[in-house]
Amino acid sequence: MTQKQKGIVYMVLSALSFAAMQVAVRLSREIPTMEQIFMRNLFILIVAFFIIRRKKGSLFGKWKYQPFLLGRSLFGFLGLITLFYASSHGAQGDVTILNKLSPVFVTIFAVIFMKENMSPIQILALVLSVLGAAIVFRPSFSSDPLPLVMALLSAVTSGIAYTFLGYFKEKVDGMTVIMHFSTFSAVCSLPFMLNDFVMPDMRQMVLLIFIGIFGSLGQAFITYAYRFAPASEISIYNYSGILFSLLLGFVILGEALKFTSIIGGILVAAASLLVYVYNGRGDRK
Repeated sequence: MTQKQKGIVYMVLSALSFAAMQVAVRLSREIPTMEQIFMRNLFILIVAFFIIRRKKGSLFGKWKYQPFLLGRSLFGFLGLITLFYASSHGAQGDVTILNKLSPVFVTIFAVIFMKENMSPIQILALVLSVLGAAIVFRPSFSSDPLPLVMALLSAVTSGIAYTFLGYFKEKVDGMTVIMHFSTFSAVCSLPFMLNDFVMPDMRQMVLLIFIGIFGSLGQAFITYAYRFAPASEISIYNYSGILFSLLLGFVILGEALKFTSIIGGILVAAASLLVYVYNGRGDRK
């Protein structure tokens, strides 16, 4: 398996993990957003700490990379706040479709700031993905405006945060990036959690654990995905999360799966396949 193929697999697994996390967030919406975010980051913080200690690595990275690590953590934290709020108050499909516009911003930022090249095929695939997302989203409008605005803000802030991940390749260890982000998020959310703490019952505690597990897996997968391949080439596979969210929303949350959603999903899948075939041909040259 090539590095690019590994990046694709990790990106798809990340999309699946985050889709499952959003379902758990929706099912536990009685718990305040900051409490959900704290529990999500506490779980991965503990795991990352022991992995780094075992590898005798750096917990928070070298001083010279701190501005970039802080930028990744800050925008990632803002992305979490907006996503968790949107997931708790909006329809699963609507929220995911808007949030999954983040690959557009990742690609644009990677081309501008990381000087990555973007082929006409990749541009076409990106347009197809956005069109597919729009087809699924436009007929619905079943969510209140504020959750949709928050979902869009999540796409922008996450796009900025994920752009930093490509910069860290061969500079900062992936677990160190995760440790920095999870610690930053846990510390920043702690005061808000204590101010509005709700004691979870057994069902809610299980859901919070699922948020931690799926959120940790999603974060680990996407962190390493951008280390295997350029963001402009693999970010589009993040759109697979739309398909996962629509399916999970239908099966678990009982949300309607419309014909337009299927058409939009097909366009998203076709765009991903187009990029995969194009990249495969390029690798064989």
